Amino acid sequence: MNYAEIKHSDIANGEGVRTTLFVSGCRRHCPHCFNESAWNFAAGEPFTDEVAQAVADSIAPAYVDGITLLGGEPMEPENQEGLVGFLEDLRRRYPRGGGKTVWCYTGDTLDELMPGGPHRTDVTDRLLDCIDILVDGAFVQELHDITLRFRGSSNQRVIDLNATRDRASREGVSLAEAVCLWEDDPVFSTHSM
Repeated sequence: MNYAEIKHSDIANGEGVRTTLFVSGCRRHCPHCFNESAWNFAAGEPFTDEVAQAVADSIAPAYVDGITLLGGEPMEPENQEGLVGFLEDLRRRYPRGGGKTVWCYTGDTLDELMPGGPHRTDVTDRLLDCIDILVDGAFVQELHDITLRFRGSSNQRVIDLNATRDRASREGVSLAEAVCLWEDDPVFSTHSM
């Protein structure tokens, strides 16, 4: 797997201060994509063990709230394979509830990542188990809305996967049937201060 870019101290792609990993490769090619240069799977540099270690180390400071995965497309099958071991190692180092969160942006909907979906692989569940917040759905220019926080178009959802997993377990349903949306601070949802 290649990565197109790594941003440190990013505040635009998830809650708080984050390290953002842009993976390379996307077959979706959404019109007006903000990161067209990352569509090519060969773009950027190889995501080596050394790079993975540096990214994991970069979220250690107390002021860093976690990591965000974007692309390209993290849920392309090749990228799922490249990310799953890294995220599982990251979760061992920074267990859930310890203050470090994992956000992931994907053009797929959560439904499309369930059994039978186009990007479903044998590691999809393992990958989803490592993610706290999933921003799902393709960017749609006609639904673009600059007032939305952490998403570009109104069709995209910001899903709290921890709450979704809890609800799915309690109700005995799939993740796609138990979606719980992430709740932003009310001051941001009102668009006023």
